[in-house]
Amino acid sequence: MRLFIAIYPPVEAIAHLTTRLAGLRLAAASAAGTNVRLVDPATAHLTLAFLGEVDPTRLTELRQVLPRAVAAARSGAAAEAPVGCDDPPVLRLGGGGRFGWGRSTVLWADVRGDVSQLGVLAGAVRTALTVAGFPGDEKPFRPHLTIARPGDRLPHADIEADLAALDDYLGPPWPAEELVLVQSQPGPPSRYHRLAAWPL
Repeated sequence: MRLFIAIYPPVEAIAHLTTRLAGLRLAAASAAGTNVRLVDPATAHLTLAFLGEVDPTRLTELRQVLPRAVAAARSGAAAEAPVGCDDPPVLRLGGGGRFGWGRSTVLWADVRGDVSQLGVLAGAVRTALTVAGFPGDEKPFRPHLTIARPGDRLPHADIEADLAALDDYLGPPWPAEELVLVQSQPGPPSRYHRLAAWPL
């Protein structure tokens, strides 16, 4: 099973971002038939940790590890948390950026708000997974919400114009209320199945 741990923004936050994205060159290219691989709003999420392939027989163990990680982050037991985080982090989507260039170009919306608290949670989750012997995510945590994977199918100037247009974007605030264990099935289209969730 290909698994990751995520937080899903509420429908209202995604709808607000989608309205802004509709005015970008990216959206115009998609409407004209260019496969810029816009992310389906129904599956848009913030990845806290990517596990990759996990033996299905370890799923029960994983369901025990994750709530302990949430508890560690909330209580202040996580190494990164000198004090407890009793309330869920309040986040908002704002601005944007890109990873890679050419064929590997990925565009994303940035995350604002209680990002340090979100980082504590991600750190607690990643530590708990490592201690339990699950495959880990070696990339540093960089909170973001992927909006498209245009690769080299969109001109450089259009990508730069879209990123500039997102500079002043700021979506509504929302509490990150649950941590979700997700199974990913590569596509096209990619499909995501929520396997379990824990309140934050």
